[in-house]
Amino acid sequence: MASAMPAWAQTTGTQDTTQEAATPTGAVPTTSADETEGKQSKGNEIVVTGSRIKQDPNNSALPLQIITQQEITRNGISSPEQLMMFLTSSGSGADNLASNSDVVTGAQRGTNGLSAANLRGQGAGATLVLLNGRRVAAHGLSGSAVDVNQIPFAAIERVEVLKDGASAIYGTDAVGGVINFITKKDFQGISLNGFTDTTEQGGGNIYRIGGVAGYGDLDEDGFNVMGAVAYSWNQILRGSDRDFVNGNQPRRGLSVDTRGTPIATAFNIGANTQPGSITAGGTLLTGLTLTLPNGANGASGGINILDLPGGAGCGSIDGGMAYDEQLWNTPSAQYACSWDTGRAAVIQQPIQTLTYYTKATWRIAGDHQVAFEVTGSDADSAKSFSNAQLTANTTNLPIAYPLNAATTAQYNTVFNSIRSAFDVASNPNRTAQIAALNARYGQPISYRWRCIPCGPREYRTNTNTFRAALSAEGPLWTGWDYRAGASYARSESSSVLGSGYYYRGTLANGAYDPNAPAVAGVGLINGQQARGLVGVMNSGLINPFSEVQTAAGLAALDSASAYGATLYGGRYEVKQADASISGPLFGIWGGDVQLAAGVDYRRETYEFNGSAAAAAAAPVIFLAAFDNVNALTPKTRDVKAAYAELLVPLFKGFELTLAGRIDDYTGFGSTKNPKIAFKYRPINELMFRGSYNTSFRVPTFNQIYNGITESPYAGSDIADPVACPGGVPTSNFGSGQPCAQIRPNIWTGGTAGLRPETAKQFSAGVVFQPITGMSLSADWWSIAVDNTIQLLTLRQLIDNASLFSDRFLRDPVTNTVGVIDDRWINAGSRRTQGIEFSYRDSFEALGGRFSSGLDGTLLLKKREKLTPTSAYGPSLIGVFSYAGDLGIKWKHNAFISWSNDDWSFSFSQIFRQGFKNGALPGIAAGTVTRPDYNKRTDDYIVYNASISFVGLAPGYKLTMGVRNIFNTDPPFTITYDGNSGAGSSWDPRVADPRGRSFTVAAEVKF
Repeated sequence: MASAMPAWAQTTGTQDTTQEAATPTGAVPTTSADETEGKQSKGNEIVVTGSRIKQDPNNSALPLQIITQQEITRNGISSPEQLMMFLTSSGSGADNLASNSDVVTGAQRGTNGLSAANLRGQGAGATLVLLNGRRVAAHGLSGSAVDVNQIPFAAIERVEVLKDGASAIYGTDAVGGVINFITKKDFQGISLNGFTDTTEQGGGNIYRIGGVAGYGDLDEDGFNVMGAVAYSWNQILRGSDRDFVNGNQPRRGLSVDTRGTPIATAFNIGANTQPGSITAGGTLLTGLTLTLPNGANGASGGINILDLPGGAGCGSIDGGMAYDEQLWNTPSAQYACSWDTGRAAVIQQPIQTLTYYTKATWRIAGDHQVAFEVTGSDADSAKSFSNAQLTANTTNLPIAYPLNAATTAQYNTVFNSIRSAFDVASNPNRTAQIAALNARYGQPISYRWRCIPCGPREYRTNTNTFRAALSAEGPLWTGWDYRAGASYARSESSSVLGSGYYYRGTLANGAYDPNAPAVAGVGLINGQQARGLVGVMNSGLINPFSEVQTAAGLAALDSASAYGATLYGGRYEVKQADASISGPLFGIWGGDVQLAAGVDYRRETYEFNGSAAAAAAAPVIFLAAFDNVNALTPKTRDVKAAYAELLVPLFKGFELTLAGRIDDYTGFGSTKNPKIAFKYRPINELMFRGSYNTSFRVPTFNQIYNGITESPYAGSDIADPVACPGGVPTSNFGSGQPCAQIRPNIWTGGTAGLRPETAKQFSAGVVFQPITGMSLSADWWSIAVDNTIQLLTLRQLIDNASLFSDRFLRDPVTNTVGVIDDRWINAGSRRTQGIEFSYRDSFEALGGRFSSGLDGTLLLKKREKLTPTSAYGPSLIGVFSYAGDLGIKWKHNAFISWSNDDWSFSFSQIFRQGFKNGALPGIAAGTVTRPDYNKRTDDYIVYNASISFVGLAPGYKLTMGVRNIFNTDPPFTITYDGNSGAGSSWDPRVADPRGRSFTVAAEVKF
């Protein structure tokens, strides 16, 4: 009978399952027994993240946090992305999949499938991610940040988070800190596990299965071979699946700025004079004035038959709402409808990830160890957002609804509805305007339309990673050790178009594109073969004024589909070799002076592939964000470095650490970065620590080499900052008023002359351990970054136009803003300060052990200046922005748990303080007030609970939990961006959209 029960798998030298941390570092507190005659116990000394000298992590000058498997299990964390969101030391930037699920612009482009780390809000590119102390490749598309979801989570023993700059040890990127994922070591036996996280409201479920197997005891057999594999899949969650995603909340100051709706909005556009164009004579509303009740011209702002007097109402269609012309300062849109784009977007991306890890370790010639490890991943993700909006224009999209035998009934319905709405006694120009309208009967009707039959737009991305590492370590002579290794890492990603994308069918001038597919079931239109999406719409087979389409219309639409076309792809490689030695030099008053020294060589290679579908001769795919202008042949960067670290115990309880590193970078020359740190323990229960160091971050390949991408600005929230101080519009685009909305083109791309950004970091802290099992710490930190590499937001450029006048390209005749140059720039400085708190306590009671803890971060300062000579701007703590880090003032995680040999119970709280809400143009300009507008968002507070049982039989463990016990919705936040059309009524940088969920984790060990 006993043979049928599994025995515990083992990890030699450690506990079978990583236990709850007794202190913020996860180490055992120092006691008086550990120090005799000023000599510290060596039993706890290991090489920890941030140092090359072996030391006790709990008795170190480093502000190091160790996340144990127990903590990961207690909080139902199932992926590295969830762990990054959990850390209070993480910033609140657009670093997770939910933040990049919608339409993105600027620095977020190319983040398909990417989840990144962002310590202390310094940006994903300023946090160094390591696996077993060595680098992994950056994401193949972005070429800047590491995708943490490539980490083999099933093989992880612990995660070390160094909350300090570490360029003196690791080189570039270690500005905000270092996250080091440490895998299991010397594992023996077999462990199988499964995990489910099922939402109460449906959608967004998470599943994971995995296993670990190992054989061989390093001490007895001289070898160990282990492997781990895991497969996880996150199911899709759309905005329409959650009621809190609602862009139609005008009383709270939120409404959506799109007049492209499932029932089209008629617009006034001019003529396209290309041969065969159905708009060659203009369109129905061309040149007309139709006076609205508010006095504006409805022909220029759009007219939707649903919103006309006696109409069915904009809310009669799913996601529809009346256009809020006051919030968007667009009075001519009084009779327009809008549509809730946020409900169509994905708020949890579906992603399937396979990760694997294998490691073979040999003990040779005594205590020398040689190890070879291979890890990799294969992930498929799909970002999906709102259906395409078709906006008729006079150039490349000359679409209109024609009058022909098949369309007469619908055409007349639209025409008569518009005429009736303006043929009223209250219209002061009724007679002339109706006569002019009647004269244009028969002209096609131009429009903006949300193409629901097209399906949601979708990018499908595959990311494949591979990493191989060979390492050796062992003793040299008495007290001295060596460590050496070499590794190769690769991340390769490619994106293809899913649903929702179609060949446009026209050239840039509006003529039919002969390379675009001919429309099924449609012959000639005005003597020209109908091609692509324009041909479909101009045939009249698709009715933009109806939610019901014919089979012939859908077949015609399908014939223009671009499903499966390659969007772009990228590949990032890192080849690295390193070697170091460490050991004691000589003894002085406080103990042995210790030295570590090493060398490091690294070659990084990045390439970005465009798409044949975007070649000059290829037919244009409507709205596809091709990046052929950014295509890069392989670019290479070599890094050669040497470093040294010296630990000097000046007297009992006081240690001084000095470190320095010199790096030579291809294209940037040499940089030197020192570090000095101290630790002082006057009594066993109290320790003071502090550090000063410098760090740096070099520009990424994309930030240097990308070409210029020119995109039209579609928002309604900026004005010319010279003509209108403050740049907040109060009148329509084209109104001729000084504060009229402007619609310039926006340039984004690389800048060849970018230089590295540099930083100085300071920290000072205290650790108090009054009794065994209790530890409290507080660490003040300051990061001063100069020469910052950034994409300025349009609002920053507008607000500081006098500093960046060269970024506003104006028409030489009219002086209007034609282009805003928003390429990467070295811009000014950033100052960030905060205090990080940690508390742990444990004691025996009620037949078991109680444990409690708290990790919190208080942000004290966050300010920027945009040029070296300008003054620092106002505080950015808790200030909403569409991109970048929110700068949340206070966040914490707290827990309490009880456990005995068989049972474990835990209860935890996650707290994120509220911040200044976003504001749409009417409220921002002060011209509109709304009764329920909240200037600050509510705090986000969720509670989790779990119970574990191991008493069923040896080797079995069952954990069940509830996440978000009270089913708390994300706080209402105005995140809608009128330019990109992304965002809605909540912020994915702060909150989990899934709501209450139930977790089950099962593990069996043989």
